[in-house]
Amino acid sequence: MKSLRILLIATFIGAAVAASTLLYHIFAAVPGDGAYPTEIRVEQGDSLAVVARKLRYKKVISNGFLFSLWARLSGAEKKIHQGLYRFESGTPPSEVLDRLVNGKGIFQTVTIPEGLTVKEIASLLETMQIADKEKFLAEAADPSLLSTLGLHETGIEGYLFPSTYHFTPSTPERDILLIMAEQFRKLSMPLLRLREDGNPLTPHEILTLASIIEKETGIEAERPLVSAVFHNRLKRQMPLQSDPTVIYGLKEFDGNLTRKHLSEPTPYNTYRIAALPPGPICNPGLSSIRAALQPAQVAYLYFVSKNDGTHLFSETIEEHNKAVKTYQPIREASPRRGKPVQR
Repeated sequence: MKSLRILLIATFIGAAVAASTLLYHIFAAVPGDGAYPTEIRVEQGDSLAVVARKLRYKKVISNGFLFSLWARLSGAEKKIHQGLYRFESGTPPSEVLDRLVNGKGIFQTVTIPEGLTVKEIASLLETMQIADKEKFLAEAADPSLLSTLGLHETGIEGYLFPSTYHFTPSTPERDILLIMAEQFRKLSMPLLRLREDGNPLTPHEILTLASIIEKETGIEAERPLVSAVFHNRLKRQMPLQSDPTVIYGLKEFDGNLTRKHLSEPTPYNTYRIAALPPGPICNPGLSSIRAALQPAQVAYLYFVSKNDGTHLFSETIEEHNKAVKTYQPIREASPRRGKPVQR
């Protein structure tokens, strides 16, 4: 009995020492070495052992075994989120684990410029390691997501608000889309509903027109003028003849718009159809939406680039042809366009 008592006492003391050691390593601050703060990226599929090795290698924790043991005992082994994390000198392992479990990673700031397509947004987010491009595009086309947003008939192009966002690398692609679509709902939809009496265009058509305006000019003062050209053409049932719409409808585009492209029968070829394309060709900003709603009160039917970012606007084809000769002589003589493009 005495030996059993001694064994139990020894076992108890050993367990107490082990527990004390574990608690010390988990809750005590790790001495820094001057290399902090340091960053750790947890990839999708990383096991607890892999994460512990990364933390130990970067000296965020001092004992990988005890860290892993604590994670298992606390039920956090399979709750660690992928993402990019930054740890300051002396961060206790318990705080390290808490951040990993709660996904308290580094927020990355990304600015989505006005005029990007959904594909271009996906590429930008992938470049910044915020989202996977293919997953983003798959979610953007998912019928259940589109139905949730009320866009099952139109698609999501045009309905993502261009702005500055703060995401962690672990934010699901679906959540990113929902956040951007919610911003659109809050900021763009109220504006789209402010149609004047007599305006025959639906909110979706206004957004479609705004996306074309966004692609045609980056000059704020020109947007109402470009809008006027397109409104005037629609009233006369004239083709809009907008190159950006043609380009959007092409499966592949190398940067050189040819005569063949202008004759391809796609729903977005506004050289062939005398109407708006079926939907937006990018995600426009508020300025272009305002321009689509409030075109300038002018009779312009044409415009041509002056090669400095601005355009010259004309009311008649004669004026337009003169402008083309002045500003686009090479374009006029190009074999892909036997005559000046009427816009």
